[in-house]
Amino acid sequence: MGMICLTIFILLLLICFCQSEDQLTRARPLSPGNLLISKDAVFALGFFSPPGSNGSLYVGIWFHGVPDPERSRTIVWVANRDNPATAVSSPKLTISNSSDLVLSDSKGQTLWTTQNNFSVHDDVFLVLLDTGNLVLQLPNSTVIWQSFDHPTNTILPGMEFLLIHGARAAARLKSWRGPDDPSTGDFSFGLDPISNLQLVIWHGAKLYCRISVWNGVLGGMYPSSPSSMVYQTIVNKGDEFYLEIVLSGGSPYSWIMLDHTGNMKLLTWDSNSSSSIVISERPKGSYGLYDSCGPNGYCDFTGTVPACQCLEGFKAISPNSSRGCQRMEPLQCSKGNHFVAMPEMRVPDKFVLLRNRSFEQCAAECSQNCSCTAYAYANLSSAMDDKSRCLVWTGELVDTWKSSNYGETLYLRLADPPVKMKTNTVKIALPVIACLLLPVGIALVCICKFKGKWRKKEIQNKLMLGYLTASSELEDTNAEFPFVSFDDIVAATDNFSDSNMLGRGGFGKVYKGMLEGGKEVAVKRLSQGSGQGIDEFRNEVVLLVKLQHRNLVRLLGCCIHEEEKLLIYEYLPNKSLDAFLFDTSRKHVLDWPTRFKIVKGVARGLLYLHQDSRLTIIHRDLKASNILLDTEMAPKISDFGMARIFGGNQQLANTTRVVGTYGYMSPEYVTRGAFSVKSDTYSFGVLLLEIVSGLKIISTKFITDFPNLIAYIYIFPDMEIMGRWKFNGIGGLISC
Repeated sequence: MGMICLTIFILLLLICFCQSEDQLTRARPLSPGNLLISKDAVFALGFFSPPGSNGSLYVGIWFHGVPDPERSRTIVWVANRDNPATAVSSPKLTISNSSDLVLSDSKGQTLWTTQNNFSVHDDVFLVLLDTGNLVLQLPNSTVIWQSFDHPTNTILPGMEFLLIHGARAAARLKSWRGPDDPSTGDFSFGLDPISNLQLVIWHGAKLYCRISVWNGVLGGMYPSSPSSMVYQTIVNKGDEFYLEIVLSGGSPYSWIMLDHTGNMKLLTWDSNSSSSIVISERPKGSYGLYDSCGPNGYCDFTGTVPACQCLEGFKAISPNSSRGCQRMEPLQCSKGNHFVAMPEMRVPDKFVLLRNRSFEQCAAECSQNCSCTAYAYANLSSAMDDKSRCLVWTGELVDTWKSSNYGETLYLRLADPPVKMKTNTVKIALPVIACLLLPVGIALVCICKFKGKWRKKEIQNKLMLGYLTASSELEDTNAEFPFVSFDDIVAATDNFSDSNMLGRGGFGKVYKGMLEGGKEVAVKRLSQGSGQGIDEFRNEVVLLVKLQHRNLVRLLGCCIHEEEKLLIYEYLPNKSLDAFLFDTSRKHVLDWPTRFKIVKGVARGLLYLHQDSRLTIIHRDLKASNILLDTEMAPKISDFGMARIFGGNQQLANTTRVVGTYGYMSPEYVTRGAFSVKSDTYSFGVLLLEIVSGLKIISTKFITDFPNLIAYIYIFPDMEIMGRWKFNGIGGLISC
């Protein structure tokens, strides 16, 4: 009797072992009741029947480690979503003789198939990976078909959701019909085929919601747990562009899902509450729907409750602001007009893309076209072929948002305000006024020419001093402000000659100049579209006057002249660190002693800002292009326009305006606007990683499965276990 029990027990173990394998072959089909389970039991493939489906059977993939008896909350992929089987039909999933994956019933009727059109191989097999990808492949790892290329309503970490391809059609997610009905629903998600620059949700053929517009930011970061982070990013592989989500550690159960109501959700599973948590969601309420505030209106998300507002220079058509807005003064080509900047805007729809323009060229394109009503400009990262993106609009502006968490500056065209005077009064008054003022004007001109010229510089300096000392954070105004006249700067730079230009960026342009006496200088000329206004300009001047350290750039002068804002620095012939670090022809200059010297110098400069100076300064934009190098390759931290001053006992601050460079900003700063000295420390860590590797933080060289270097470093220990190495470990990152 004991031997019989032992035999039965061993047989049961063998049956369980067979049912939990991660591979399927021709000899072993999958039937209801059996499961294909990934190697580390993360995902399972099998038959399921949703509640209320009257026994309909579907083949699907779900999170195996999540307690979900009804399966409906964690299904991530469905094969036969529009052609369910029934239990009485005895369905089975097999590999056909033509190397296709086929779901058929007992009568031989095909319910679903992969239709690979691939040559016949006897040794083809099906494997379920721990990523949730179901792969039909050969023993030499040649992939015949994979579920990641055919998503249903879910994007999983590691899945490359195809956005753009030269030959193939872009991928689309399609929602379920209902919460427990996996058949194809009314909503779909993908890249807008008209612009190729924005991700959208459709309700049938109608635009339902715009998710995002590409503005050069590589991706978004969202905390999914205290120990993990979720990255959303766009990956460039040749002529293909993909949307991808990557986990930095912790629970593997995170996913993007288009639900049956048309909401795009980024979710993670909370084991404590045994439920999914929504990290991010679009649209969020009725105000997130397409054109919810009507033409020329925008949805303002900066308050506690979203509300419709009119763009500047517009008024509501009716008390119901959702009907849109109209201009207070109509545009006329024959009359004057100007542009106003509206920051933190999610730009309108129906734009025209102009490629590879500078900010000045973008502004000129719109200004010179009478029908152009607005424009927006952004520098793009290396994830795209274009280096910049200029958008222009004609006609009405639809589907615009304002949010303090993201957005960009929209430049809006408005008519100049009319000058109202009575005609008869003008005819009488003008000759009289002209006769009276003519001799007075001549006298004033003579006085200004012969007696007032010597006062010009003093007056201008006092005006600039008024600008620069208008900060309550700096009570000591006894510092000697180094003013330089605009005429001297024009002469020093040969009228801002292109031959003297050292570089350009989002802030404007930098020119080499020669002051009287032969002193070489670098002149930073801020552009009107840089986003650096008088507050940031004042911030940088006052800080650099008060802070003196050998690893901080030295300010020699400044100038405010009409709309011009200029900063004059010491000239450093080796320019910035990125000019060496990311240039293969110059990288050899940075040997290891030099790199170590640069790292120590930057660390000393940060220590001075955070601890050793009279003021505690948070830089907030520490990156390779803001580290300048002198003739001996000694580093100097520059660009203090975004810096913040902390009080004596202050440790943490918050802001609704997140500024800086994506990739260098700490997660808590990006997601919550919280910053401290640790924010600069995080940026220093990113800079250190770039110096060691010789790669940009957004680079995908050697690490094509990751959106950036930080994600690779976060995930590296897990990848060592999974064996998905793309090069020789961490050592492969070191730049030789």
